[in-house]
Amino acid sequence: MAKRSTKFVCQECGYETAKWMGKCPGCQNWNTFVEEVQMTGAKSRHAFAGVPKYSSKPEKISAIKSEKEPRVTTTMKEFNRVLGGGIVPGSLVLIGGDPGIGKSTLLLQVSSQLAQKELSVLYISGEESTRQTKLRADRLGIASDNLYVLSETNLLDIANQIEALQPSFVVIDSIQTIYREEVTSAPGSVSQVRECTGELMRIAKTNAIPIFIVGHVTKEGAIAGPRMLEHMVDAVLYFEGERHHTYRILRSVKNRFGSTNEMGIFEMKEEGLREVLNPSEIFLEERSQGAAGSTVVASMEGTRPVLVEIQALISPTSFGNPRRMATGVDNNRIPLLMAVLEKRVGLLLQNQDAYIKVAGGVKLDEPAIDLAIAVSIASSFRNMPTNPEDIFIGEVGLTGEVRRVSRIEQRVREAAKLGFKRVVCPRKNLEGWTIPESIEIIGVDSVQEALAAGLGR
Repeated sequence: MAKRSTKFVCQECGYETAKWMGKCPGCQNWNTFVEEVQMTGAKSRHAFAGVPKYSSKPEKISAIKSEKEPRVTTTMKEFNRVLGGGIVPGSLVLIGGDPGIGKSTLLLQVSSQLAQKELSVLYISGEESTRQTKLRADRLGIASDNLYVLSETNLLDIANQIEALQPSFVVIDSIQTIYREEVTSAPGSVSQVRECTGELMRIAKTNAIPIFIVGHVTKEGAIAGPRMLEHMVDAVLYFEGERHHTYRILRSVKNRFGSTNEMGIFEMKEEGLREVLNPSEIFLEERSQGAAGSTVVASMEGTRPVLVEIQALISPTSFGNPRRMATGVDNNRIPLLMAVLEKRVGLLLQNQDAYIKVAGGVKLDEPAIDLAIAVSIASSFRNMPTNPEDIFIGEVGLTGEVRRVSRIEQRVREAAKLGFKRVVCPRKNLEGWTIPESIEIIGVDSVQEALAAGLGR
C-alpha cells in the first residue's frame, strides 16, 4: 500500500523540506515553498509498458566506434545554425521565451517544414485547442497531411498517442501544462515539471524521436521551474526580442550537439517568422553619419561575426552622483571603462552622466567590445565623431592596454564584406593570418593609441 505524506518544495530551485520555511536555504528567495502530497511505496508506472529494459556494460573507450550523429535539417538556415547543423534524432530541446514572443509560431513553422519532407510530426498543445492551433496554421499558410495536432495535458495519454503514431518529431507546448497522474501536485509545480520532463526524455531516447518542449519564463527572464530542468535536456534555446519590435533572436545557451552562444535572427511578419541571413546590415542600416559617440564593433555570436553599432551619450550631471546606464551590455563594465579613460587617458568624466546603448536590441557580453565602448565614450565627451568606415575591436585592461581577442580573421572579413575600410585592433592579433587587400588594419597597444587612430588626437 502506498503511504501518503506531505512535503514543501521550493518552486524556484526545487529544494525540499518537511516543514514550511519563509526563506529558501537553496536559492535565498522568500515565500517560494508550496505544500505537495507525496505517495511513497507505490510502484512507478511507465507509459510504455512494452519497452524492454536494457542493461549496459562498461566498454573500453578505444573500442567504441565514433559515428557522426545524423541530423534532420529544416529550410530555416538560422534555426539549423543555432542547433549546430540540424535536429539530432532522440534529442530533447527546451525553448524558452516571454509570452507572445513567437515560440509557438516558430515551432509550428518548423513542424510544417519537416512535414513537407514526408516526416510525420505530432504537435501537442496543452494551452490551446486544436481549432485555435488550426487558426494559427491558416494564418501562416500551413497545411499538410503529415502534421498531426493534439490538445492534451495528461502525460500518459500523450505517451500512448506517441506510441501509436510513432512520429518523427514531437512538439510539447508547454511543459508547464502537462501533468502526470502519479504526482499529486498541480501542473507546473516542481515535481510535475521534473517527472514529466524525465518521462519525455526517456521516450525521446528509447524511440529516437526528437522532442521540443516549450518552457515559460519568470519575471527575471529565466525558464520557470527547477534549475535541473535545463540540466536534463540536450539543448536550451532562448527566444528573445522586444514585443514592440519585429526582430527576434534565437540564442543557444546549452547544446550537447553543437557550440553554445549561437544566435539566429528572425523578423516577425504577418505571415510568420522570416529568417534574416545578414544581420549586420539590419543592425547598421539606420546608423547616423557623422554623429559623435557612435562606433561599430565586430562581435562574435557563437561562430558568426555580427557587426553592431554602440552608441554613447556623455553629458554633465545635475545630481551629486553621476548616472551610469547601459542597454545591451553589462552595467558594471561602464564605470570600469570610464575609470580607465579618466586615469590612463586624462578625460575628466567624474562629473558626467553616461548612457550606453547597443543599437538593434542585441545583448553583447564578450570582452572584445571594450575598445568600441571606450572610443564611443571619448567621442561623445570630446564631441568628435569617428570615421564611419572604422571598426574597433579589442579588450581593455585596467592599465589601459588593449589585449588580443579571438577569431580576429572572421571579424575582419565580415567588416570587409560590408564595405568598412579600417579596423583598429590589438597589435598582438596581427600575426598568423592574411589580411584582406580591401581593408586597412591598425594595430594598437593602448587606449591612447586607439583614440589617436580613431579620433585623430
